[in-house]
Amino acid sequence: MTNFIIAALATLGATFILLAAIGFVKMPDIYLRISVTTKAVTLGIGLMLASAAVHFGTESIASRVLAIIFFVFLTSPVGAHLIGRVSYFIGIPLWKNSLYDDLKGKYNPISHKLKGQEIPSEEAQESKQK
Repeated sequence: MTNFIIAALATLGATFILLAAIGFVKMPDIYLRISVTTKAVTLGIGLMLASAAVHFGTESIASRVLAIIFFVFLTSPVGAHLIGRVSYFIGIPLWKNSLYDDLKGKYNPISHKLKGQEIPSEEAQESKQK
């Protein structure tokens, strides 16, 4: 029974990683590629590590696997967000069939901050006090 669980988890994990690889090749722009790989690879890695935890069956391995899964679930979306943000700021275009750009006109191209949420300069703060 344990071998069946290990095989099922490993097969599902490998399938998700394979789907992420196919999606990476098939998607037309960087933003869609990031979305595909972040979601599918994170789930695939989690399932593969879960199969390793079941295979070894010790508490020390299981705790390490849980720590690794937590780390991957925490860092993968953050890294993908940062890659997408940098890609947008350096001007990598959206796919030509994208319907709309949610960020267009909302960011200051110099400071890379949302418009309306920028911290006023010291001169602006002093002039408000006078």
